[in-house]
Amino acid sequence: MSFLDNLENNLKALESLEAGGLDDRKRRETERDQALAAAPWAERLKASPYVGKLMRDLTREGFSRRMKVNFVWIGRTLRLESMDQRLELQPTARGIEAVFPDRRVAVDLEGDPDGLIREWIGILDQKRKEQQEALAQDVAESEDL
Repeated sequence: MSFLDNLENNLKALESLEAGGLDDRKRRETERDQALAAAPWAERLKASPYVGKLMRDLTREGFSRRMKVNFVWIGRTLRLESMDQRLELQPTARGIEAVFPDRRVAVDLEGDPDGLIREWIGILDQKRKEQQEALAQDVAESEDL
């Protein structure tokens, strides 16, 4: 390979890196702008009595159903986990959103978390029912052998 061919290959490689670098920089700037816009909502979420009531009432509902509910702060997001199911409360530029596996729902921090709790507990109850049906089917199949 000649010197000019090598130089041309190096220039092409640099050009392709620069194009990706611009995209990465734009993406980082967009993420930074979104984080700055969501910052006031993140502070409201952490300091809100809504979250305390949500944690207390959801723990009680889970306990009465023999389900352990875990609460984890991941950065600015509150994650609720139980039975391989997740619900996240995420601050955005427009407010707080509850992120279910299949949709997003706006959350009013001034309101009552009971509706959100009922909705998520319903999902967990359905998951438990499916697990119990699968277990019953496995038992029935093993008895047939």
